Amino acid sequence: MGARRICVLGGGNGAHAAAADLEERGHDVAWWRRDGAAFDAIRAQGGLRVVDHRGERVARPRLEAEIGAAVEGAELIVAPLPAFAQADLADALAPHLRDGQVVFLPPGTFGSWLMPRRLRALGCEAQVTFAETGTLPWLCRKPAEGAIRITTRASRLPTGALPASRSAEALGLIAEAFPGAIEPVEDALSAALMNAGPIIHPPLILMNAGPIEHFDAWDIHAEGTQPSIRRVHDALDAERIALREALGYGPPHFPLRDHYETSDWMYGNLAHDRLVASKDWHEALDLSAHRYMREDVVEGLSFLASLAAWTGAPAPVAAGLLAIGGAACGRDLPAEGRSAASLGLEALDREGLSQRLRDGF
Repeated sequence: MGARRICVLGGGNGAHAAAADLEERGHDVAWWRRDGAAFDAIRAQGGLRVVDHRGERVARPRLEAEIGAAVEGAELIVAPLPAFAQADLADALAPHLRDGQVVFLPPGTFGSWLMPRRLRALGCEAQVTFAETGTLPWLCRKPAEGAIRITTRASRLPTGALPASRSAEALGLIAEAFPGAIEPVEDALSAALMNAGPIIHPPLILMNAGPIEHFDAWDIHAEGTQPSIRRVHDALDAERIALREALGYGPPHFPLRDHYETSDWMYGNLAHDRLVASKDWHEALDLSAHRYMREDVVEGLSFLASLAAWTGAPAPVAAGLLAIGGAACGRDLPAEGRSAASLGLEALDREGLSQRLRDGF
């Protein structure tokens, strides 16, 4: 295994961590974000400042002003953008993708289905493999522009590809970027149903709505994680696992309980304790605008609940949280969010879905 040409897309916490880690691992990394002026701080200080358990240093990915220049020649495209940005990203990528490229969405909320479906509608015929996994590969926060602080890195990333027929090649390439962490699963839908965000974040943000609106800053992972909320986590996660089993996916299911009680989840080494100890998540939260609401409730939880309804798997906790979230925000969240209907799944039977997951669009 040698250096790979990798493109990182996005300007959030995950994109900063990706650009830093992949460049430090010796890959040729091109980085693009929609707000190119935000790179000025990195240029001014001569690189991206990285802080983790090894101390502070500077990473120097190649900063690109145009998405086409960033994507050109890239073997792997890493896009840790929120789910609600994936459609616009597909639009921007459509003229630039080429046969053989791999797009990795960590995590994806079934964006590995949404994006190629949209690309085909736009007339893009490049043979690209999409893959997604169950969580962001880093627990990280930006303390300032031009800096990223990484609390810990994922050690187990259950990952699936679309089309599944190209899984071996695509996941092999991704494993070079994330050595020792990639664990192949059956297909992209199996990977989407490993997504921890729609399980962990909706109870935390909705059941802490009062403190979030009252206090200037609130840590939903510390003072906001109480036994009653953990019980809701477990009930919601049981619905996710039942849905996986209803669709024919077997273990391991990566139960969220392991994140809190063991070191054998996606983030090892007592990651929850490290997250709380860092105090990086003691922050101001806007209930309606925060990524936990816009991505994990509106997109992720809507998808989980609608897919459960499509399969006939009971999901009363997911539906109830969606109803509470909609009432709290004054919005119809299932109508706004990602669903089996909006993704075109309702037009397929089980056999048709399996064929599409295997062979792609």
